[in-house]
Amino acid sequence: MRYHLLSALAATAVAAAPAAPSESYDYIVVGSGPGGGPLAADLARAGYSTLLIEAGGDEGDNPTYADIANFNEAANDEMTRWDFWVKHSDDPEQDLKFEHTTWDTGDGTFYVGLDPPEGAKLLGIQYPRASVLGGCAMHNAGVCSMPADDDWNIIVEKTGDTSWSAENMRKYFKKIERNEYLAPGDDAHGYDGWLATSVADNSWAKDDSLPGTKILRKLAELTGQDPDQAADLVNRDILEVGDKVDETTSFYNMVTHADSKGKRSSPNNYVRATLADPAEYPLTVKLHTLVTRVLFDEASLANGSTPRAVGVEIMEGASLYKADPKHADGATGPVSQIRATREVIVSGGAFNSPQILKLSGIGPADELAKFNISVVKDLPGVGENLGDNYEGGVLALGAAPIDTGLITLLFRTPSAPTAKRNIYTWCGAFSFEGFWPGFPTYHGPTQYECAMVHLAPKSQAGSVRLVSADPQDRPEINFRFFEHGGDEDLAELVEAANLLRKAFQAAGDPVLPFDELHPCPGSAANRTCDDAAQAEYLKLQAYSHHATSTCSIGGDDEPLAVLDSKFRVRGVEGLRVVDASAFPVVPGAFPSCPTMMLSAKAAEDILAAAEETDKKRRRLFA
Repeated sequence: MRYHLLSALAATAVAAAPAAPSESYDYIVVGSGPGGGPLAADLARAGYSTLLIEAGGDEGDNPTYADIANFNEAANDEMTRWDFWVKHSDDPEQDLKFEHTTWDTGDGTFYVGLDPPEGAKLLGIQYPRASVLGGCAMHNAGVCSMPADDDWNIIVEKTGDTSWSAENMRKYFKKIERNEYLAPGDDAHGYDGWLATSVADNSWAKDDSLPGTKILRKLAELTGQDPDQAADLVNRDILEVGDKVDETTSFYNMVTHADSKGKRSSPNNYVRATLADPAEYPLTVKLHTLVTRVLFDEASLANGSTPRAVGVEIMEGASLYKADPKHADGATGPVSQIRATREVIVSGGAFNSPQILKLSGIGPADELAKFNISVVKDLPGVGENLGDNYEGGVLALGAAPIDTGLITLLFRTPSAPTAKRNIYTWCGAFSFEGFWPGFPTYHGPTQYECAMVHLAPKSQAGSVRLVSADPQDRPEINFRFFEHGGDEDLAELVEAANLLRKAFQAAGDPVLPFDELHPCPGSAANRTCDDAAQAEYLKLQAYSHHATSTCSIGGDDEPLAVLDSKFRVRGVEGLRVVDASAFPVVPGAFPSCPTMMLSAKAAEDILAAAEETDKKRRRLFA
């Protein structure tokens, strides 16, 4: 096996090793998350020497990450957490109304809230990412869902590349999936892939005496489903295929990328399996290694020909990036270069991929000029088009605890602009209100929430922009929530909240009355807020954690297109971006599984290109 170690894989750690000046590989993949990790494994399994570079370490055997139930602890863990402090708008006064605004107190602790102590330094709105082998698929809740067909087909419309059709994209999910909840033979699923999928036991829904079941039945009534069928519908396959699936309002059983024993399944597993395989695939993993820029062929830069990526510059050491809470002021590491004989693939995610491109001279020329970065290719779309789902929820405290499982529902609100469903909600005895150090707040044993994700947000006006030419600095991230179509999106969220709130009232004794915490505080007897007040609350308190689209695929006629349909960075050679930043629009409710599908497609495209190149070489030298 070709990988760097401090200890054997059985002892859990794949560790960083210094790069020799002559070190080179066919492919270099930067970032090991849902885009880069599987891609590197696929390239190596095809026989190409591949280097996978990850800024973090390997926590694959750590129960905090390996057990999917510990996802809240994983996202809070300083072992892997990168803290990005983002903005939701261009109005600083509006952002300061976000109830979980975070401040640095100066004594090693955070203050979260609206009334910081004197002298506290404003940080902003926390947006944690995972610096670890496997990326954010190692600290998320593991929800696996499909985008609407239109979210794939838009790429066909933009580029003319029919390989992006929703029908064709499904084959990549079947390729990677190892389904553990359906009997083999379902044509919509795969059973031999590296990604385990599983569902929860929803037998609780058969007990009509439970308050949670009463809420379930009321939700069925409110959304046009048969309450008497609700106990069966909660086991419906949320990954089903068929006509008008995206227009179907229904309960489902939430699927997670975890096995039936509750062990997380992620790119970490696939990378480690590739390293450990007796076939000795040519995969090398470098951990605790920060990529500072992509290198380009000097001759092509000097003679004005199309620039070609030929490698990367790296800085080695743990916690070098300033988003890492363990970063020590002034800490740096040795800098060296590694060569790629075929291609460099950037898979750093929606924040770091555009940052790496810009530091390498690819991005808006005026922005690069501010930091004296030589322009390799003026691409105005790099770091633009940032999008995300809006998230919120109806959270209340009952008079008694609710013993229930999870209700998963996809539905359409009355003002949705198309026939497609626009809300993904899950309801249960939990509290989830966004991200801040130490989230979530436990409101006691009687807490009950219907959290919701808004599908197909109308605004993708956010940006990721440099603050310096220092690769250790965090970029400035501004989502510009509700910039376009904001009133319409807020109306849809309010409609969803009103429907969910009605269902709460079906819980009966001893749970009632509910005391709602937000978005409309109080009980049914004394609640006074109207739709406008709810919309204002949601506008100020919406949160997100599905950032995409900052290096988006687009057509030749689109000024902000960064990639072509084969993931190639426009205007240069030998460089691709393969991660969630490539999506032109936010893909459904949860991007983890769609990004793994995208990764499998990228592997196919890259390997096809390599085969074609090799054929040309053979003809040339025949």
